[in-house]
Amino acid sequence: MQRKLKKMASGFPGGGGGPEFYGVGGRSMTGGPGTVINAGNNNPQPTSQAQQQSDLGLFGGVRMGYGSGIPTLSGVPCIEPVQNVNRVEESENMLNSLRELEKQLLDDDDEGDAQGGDDDVSVITHSNSDWIQGLVTPNPNPVSSSSPSSSSSSSSPSTASTTTSVCSRQTVMEIATAIAEGKTEIATEILARVSQTPNQRRNSEEKLVDFMVTALRVRIYPAESSVLPSPATELYGKEHLTSTQLLYELSPCFKLGFMAANLAILEAAGNNDGEGMTMHVIDFDIGEGGQYVHLLHALSTRRHGKNPPVVKITAVTNNNDRFAVVADGGEDRLKAVGDLLSQLGDRNGISVRFNVVAGLRLGDLSRESLGCDSDEPLAVNLAFKLYRVPDESVCTENPRDELLRRVKGLNPRVVTLVEQEMNSNTAPFLGRVSESCACYGALLDSVESTVPSSNVDRAKVEEGIGRKLVNAVACEGIDRIERCEVFGKWRMRMSMAGFELMPLSEKIAESMKSRLSNGKGVHPGFTVKEDNGGVCFGWMGRTLAVASAWR
Repeated sequence: MQRKLKKMASGFPGGGGGPEFYGVGGRSMTGGPGTVINAGNNNPQPTSQAQQQSDLGLFGGVRMGYGSGIPTLSGVPCIEPVQNVNRVEESENMLNSLRELEKQLLDDDDEGDAQGGDDDVSVITHSNSDWIQGLVTPNPNPVSSSSPSSSSSSSSPSTASTTTSVCSRQTVMEIATAIAEGKTEIATEILARVSQTPNQRRNSEEKLVDFMVTALRVRIYPAESSVLPSPATELYGKEHLTSTQLLYELSPCFKLGFMAANLAILEAAGNNDGEGMTMHVIDFDIGEGGQYVHLLHALSTRRHGKNPPVVKITAVTNNNDRFAVVADGGEDRLKAVGDLLSQLGDRNGISVRFNVVAGLRLGDLSRESLGCDSDEPLAVNLAFKLYRVPDESVCTENPRDELLRRVKGLNPRVVTLVEQEMNSNTAPFLGRVSESCACYGALLDSVESTVPSSNVDRAKVEEGIGRKLVNAVACEGIDRIERCEVFGKWRMRMSMAGFELMPLSEKIAESMKSRLSNGKGVHPGFTVKEDNGGVCFGWMGRTLAVASAWR
């Protein structure tokens, strides 16, 4: 091992080795307690401390060389080999630094020989060789960042190194680690040296990294972003509403989640033959009504009798309360949605009665205020709703739990829940960055792999995903609008509100699998599985959405 290290170090004046490969301040950092950040399989998995030390180096993005105490030793690892180092002008300080780095590397690798041997060293030195080249030989022609948010780097403190490198997911985690430890100057130095990929050349991974760099810049320099719409404001804009609806239509994970909720509603309503059936659905975020287009089609295939089924749909909107039951989309838009659904119902022999309840405060939510008949079966649809309702971590009023208690008081036959599978609500900042990389990275990859670049809607969807990511990483408190949870946490919250899980029947799960396998041009990377009473929809092993039913 030491012979290989000496050979590796021979290009350095004085025999200096490669950079130390530790976390900030000499500690090995993880993406959250007991998790491994992995760029291949993005599901965080429990692991031992020793395995964390071994696995996180290349893909976890949280080990980097700051141990020397020199400000310019902030690593932005690349993959180019070291060249012509012997021609660099020597300096006493640089020699001392490199000798110290070699000593640290030798000490660390002596302990790890049994695990990785020479191969580990070659991987480490290869991934960090351009870091060393940038350290010793600054680029005389630095490239400035092309991001709209990169103006923040111009006001950051000047650094001794002007090397610019294309950013990677590992570098993102290094910046986030520095921010989490309060080392803003180190984060600023790295941001000043990274560049972003031109729009026309970016793949899904590069888009993810660019979105993340923008988010981290906004977090460090919020004042410089004041001339643009804030990350919180953007999530309430018409443009974002449109991109979200397009995402629901283009991604099988979300589209099938809505369909699973529809089947749970139809099962709870009973009378599966559709003969004379009456059902009332309360929806707190109806959007463009796409979910109910599918529900009406599903219902039309079930009816065989002469009496048309009656479907009442009540869309609840609120534009008065600070913690709105739903975001206001405009009553005119909702009226247009109702007209569309009514016309579709007429064509399929279904009587659709659409109603809008506007200006309803959370405290006034009741069967009477919603226009429910005393004996009619009631379903409440909370698909992709609760993650935008603040909970106790945001304010003492806790409108999320209050909404659930009010819904429980309506005595519904079924409550459908579809949510994005992501732990971003109360997770600490560094864990939230890691989770955002994993979740939104998988989502961007699925869009790129399944929607052709010629589709004009693809760019809108990707921009919408970027807005979600920036809000999740850059904002805190009431300004962080989207607060996703994993299914296990939703189970606990729903149970505490008095709900009982209704495991989605095997019939529903099989129907979703059939739609996925028989769908025209559906990518095999999409998956459907049952888990703890819910139906999980994922991409390449990463669960992106979970549908469940409650009573």
